[in-house]
Parts: sequence; C-alpha cells; structure tokens
Amino acid sequence: MKTNSNSYTIIYSVVLVVIVAFLLAVVFQALKPQQDINVALDQQKQILYALNIRGLDDAAAAAKYKEVVVADQILDENGTVVEPGEQGGTSTGFKLNSADYKAGRLALYVCKVDGQTKYVIPVYGMGLWGPINAFIALNEDKATVFGAYFNHEGETAGLGAEIKDNLEWQQQFQGKKLFKEGNNSNIALSVVKKIDDPTTQVDIVTGATLTSNGVTDMFKEGLGKYMKFLNAK
Repeated sequence: MKTNSNSYTIIYSVVLVVIVAFLLAVVFQALKPQQDINVALDQQKQILYALNIRGLDDAAAAAKYKEVVVADQILDENGTVVEPGEQGGTSTGFKLNSADYKAGRLALYVCKVDGQTKYVIPVYGMGLWGPINAFIALNEDKATVFGAYFNHEGETAGLGAEIKDNLEWQQQFQGKKLFKEGNNSNIALSVVKKIDDPTTQVDIVTGATLTSNGVTDMFKEGLGKYMKFLNAK
C-alpha cells in the first residue's frame, strides 16, 4: 500500500486510535481498584467531618470510621430499616447514591462519638453551577444538629465553593434545630439573608445567594425524606 495514499492514512489513523483506546482501557482497569479505594476513603472522611472529627491522615481516618460508625443502614421513606448494615460498614448504606435517594432507599449512619449516639444523614441538592451534597450529623434526639459537612461539584471559588471550603461557616450549623418549637411536621433548618430564628437559621454564604438557597432546598427535600425516622420515638 502506498504510504502517501488516502487509504493508508485512514487505515493508519484507525489502527492508531484502536491501539490508544486499548491502552487507555488497560490503564483504567489497572488503576480502578485504587481509585475505588480513594473514593471510598474520601466519603468516610466526609462522614467523619460531619461528626466534627478532622485532621486525621488516611490510615487514621479509615480506622476511626470503623470505630465510630456502628452501622450503615438503609431505610425506606417510612423510616423502616430495610438493611441493617454493619460496624464500619462500606457495603450497605455506604454504597447508595443520589439515584437511590431519589428512589426512596435512604442511607443512615448510626454512630457512637464519646459514648453518645449520633445519626449521619446524606442529602443531595443543586447549587448555582451543579450538584451539591452534604452529610448532616444529628444528636440522639434526632432534632439537633451535631455537625455538618458540605460538598459540591462545580461552585465558584470564594463564593458558592465556600459551602465546602469554609469551616467556620459549616460550624454555624452545630446546635441548630431541625424544627421550630412545637412543629415537627416541616424542616425549618435553613440558610437565610436575615436571621429571625437563630435556633434554626444560618447566615447565607456572602455573594452566593443561589447556592445558599440550594442548601435550604436540600434540607427541606432531603431531610424531609427522613421525616418518619426523625419523628419516630
């Protein structure tokens, strides 16, 4: 075949693309187990952050997660335990994602911190530029926030990204109530421009009103899915 012909150029290009695609697939498969480990470890750290446990290296974080997480349960929207999970669990509720959450399969992390029961609930929403999510840790009363950690996929640095990057802002949620006094039928926890109920409200992120509104909507919809659990005695 003539090397300067169109046929040669086309065949050469096709063969080269196939070889490169094959090599990329091999590399991806080789690295995937470690990638999965890193993704799982990052999620474990986020749950620990919601429990106000920070500053641990990877090995210490993995060990602490196994220690404090009593079970990674799966609930339905009636608050019934569908799958009980296990100590330090990473195979039951831990594996659920936003699609499961929308379908009514709800992850619940039952934890022990300094001998006290805490519940960590994952919630999902939308910010200005993309999805946001959070882990909200509750005290045993299921009505008081123990801690919170927020994450995002594409918010603006210094603005919407502050929900993830600003520890001081996240710490404002500690001690806030999910409900207004005497009304356990609606989630009152919210992010607002002007606080008129300091028991349930937190200041918005400066310059990120739409992302802050997304956080409030995420609370109402996400925690609302757990209402039967939250109100169960």
